[in-house]
Amino acid sequence: MNPTPSATHTVHTSGGGIDRNLSLVRDEISDTTAAVDGQEMADLADLLGQGRRVFVAGAGRSGLVLRMAAMRLMHLGMTVHVAGATTTPAIGPGDLLLVASGSGTTQGVLRSAETAQRVGARIAAFTATPESPLAKLADSLVIIPAAQKTDHGSGLSRQYSGSLFEQVLFLLTEAIFQSLWDSTDEPAEKLWVRHANLE
Repeated sequence: MNPTPSATHTVHTSGGGIDRNLSLVRDEISDTTAAVDGQEMADLADLLGQGRRVFVAGAGRSGLVLRMAAMRLMHLGMTVHVAGATTTPAIGPGDLLLVASGSGTTQGVLRSAETAQRVGARIAAFTATPESPLAKLADSLVIIPAAQKTDHGSGLSRQYSGSLFEQVLFLLTEAIFQSLWDSTDEPAEKLWVRHANLE
């Protein structure tokens, strides 16, 4: 018996559709970043610069953004660990946990924050939900006024799921890195020597 061919799904779009959606994404990002509280960002950046060691924890696409942020902090010469990696040590007093969750209820992220609080580490968090359990645990909090991934009817974004939150999270972490770098006198060449060379 011949195997049944797998179903295929072909999507066609026009150049005009791409242009329209590029404008949509750009405009939503611009509007949302403009609504982020600059003092919240400055406070988080200050806390990040005080950490003995920095640990990052996030799930899904938010977690991927934080992994990119961890790389940039490492380029600044900071000691940075990604939660869940096999070589990540125990977090402790004087350390900082950097987390992100649009809903503020992501279980793995919440457990990490609870552990950090219990051992005396500080917590810096990004969320879309200021009343969330994660927000209540945070020593420093940045609110990103974007839709949560399961919020499909809020009108905060026409993009799918948590895309806007994740896009803005990336830009905010890049801006924080840039601000921390500006506070040093290190040239780009010095950061470059810390880039991975075992790729």
